[in-house]
Amino acid sequence: MPKGPYLIAFVCGMAAFMEVLDTAIANVSLVHIAGSLSASRDEATWVLTSYLVSNAIILPMTGWLADTIGRKRYYLISMSLFTLASVLCGLATSLPALIFFRILQGIAGGALQPVSQSILADSFLPSQRSMAMAIYGMAVVSGPAIGPTLGGYITDHFSWHWIFLINAPVGLMLISMAGALLHDSPAQIAVQQRRKEHGFRVDYVGFALIVLSMGALQIMMDKGQQEDWLNSDFIVGLLATFVVATALLVYRELNHEHPIVNLRLLANPNFAVANLMIVAMGVTLLGTTLLMPQFMQVLLGYSALDAGMVMSPAAVMSVLMMPLMARLSTRVEPRILCTIGFVGIALSMLALTTLSLDVSNMRLVMLRVFTTFGVSFIFVPIQGLAYAGIAPQEIGSASAIINLMRNIGGGLGISIVTTYLARSTQIEQSHLVDRVSVLDPAYQSSVHALGGAMGSEQLAQASIAGEVARQAGNLAFIDVFYFLAGTAVLLIPIIWLSRRVDPHHAAPEGAH
Repeated sequence: MPKGPYLIAFVCGMAAFMEVLDTAIANVSLVHIAGSLSASRDEATWVLTSYLVSNAIILPMTGWLADTIGRKRYYLISMSLFTLASVLCGLATSLPALIFFRILQGIAGGALQPVSQSILADSFLPSQRSMAMAIYGMAVVSGPAIGPTLGGYITDHFSWHWIFLINAPVGLMLISMAGALLHDSPAQIAVQQRRKEHGFRVDYVGFALIVLSMGALQIMMDKGQQEDWLNSDFIVGLLATFVVATALLVYRELNHEHPIVNLRLLANPNFAVANLMIVAMGVTLLGTTLLMPQFMQVLLGYSALDAGMVMSPAAVMSVLMMPLMARLSTRVEPRILCTIGFVGIALSMLALTTLSLDVSNMRLVMLRVFTTFGVSFIFVPIQGLAYAGIAPQEIGSASAIINLMRNIGGGLGISIVTTYLARSTQIEQSHLVDRVSVLDPAYQSSVHALGGAMGSEQLAQASIAGEVARQAGNLAFIDVFYFLAGTAVLLIPIIWLSRRVDPHHAAPEGAH
């Protein structure tokens, strides 16, 4: 191992934390950004979409870029651009300028996770890699939980500009530490040398197909519910673009001598299964991270900051669990730990189906912590399963695919739960309204009683209609949690399609 491996883990973990945090932190500030820059709420959502799209486009290419210019150099370039773009975002005085700087930030941020993960995989021996991935996991899991709280606090007490400007000192610190600590591995240097000997070849067609495929997918996931999915010509066009571009991309990358994305790695059953689990974990983690604050703010009347405070203890739980999982991962086979994790997620989703409109603050905290408990059993083992049998020179390509799948999983999770929730709310409200009749004596009695207290029967009817809407919303959230529980259960058998991995050596039986 290189000198100061845990300092390297800190440098890599903090880079991942900054990138994940910046994905989540801007969410709660959109209203303030829109007001400050004289934009509508819909226009302001492009502050999020532009970041996610540029992030998704660059992710598949990070392995190729890192192998071409070196991981250390790529880390330093990406962190420098990310820090500069963050400052420019904070200083932006118009929405177009902010969106442009967010695109730059997304391009830089997209590299931080896969490159950091590749550096960690190189810096630790396979038997010690679990602890490195645990440190990395603390950053990735806690970012979405802390982001809304931190964003709400900064926006309320300072201004939205500071959600971007706070990246500057941390970025400068990481740049200086990375310059002193990081070094490319011998395998990485050999790959770079071979690239130089064979000439610098760029697959421009593959690059264009990645832009079309990932760009269309991310915009479709982000805007689908808002545009009413396939009822929108815009979304249908994006879907067609994604399908055609992806088919052409897969064909080209499998047949090209120097592919930008090495899709052949997915022929390894362990790597393929691990990536499917990573997508599923993204759906669950980001899906529930979106659902619970929404439940608290829309139905319970919590402020963004209060909802964030309920979510934050789960981040502490993940920090406490990751070192334990690192130890367990060297003693227990990954498939067993992942099974426990998905069973835990399913049980936590079932526990969330007991939510009601009079739920206590402490119960919300405990339910969120329970959800994080299950996720913790998956994150570290799934990394071991994914990297088992991957040759050192392919680690960069593997990391790019892993982080692309996590990105897609998160986007799918948000799209699925948002759409399911909206449709389920309509159905549940229709069912409840069918059971409320103006001719029902109980209804008339309630209207008269409330009307007397409120001074108007019209106000009483509006109050009852509002309560029906709240109850329908509650039932809709329960429907979504049942759906996520069923999804977690269905994924358990898929884990066992992978080959057994020796937890001590993180290599599959029979691997050479």
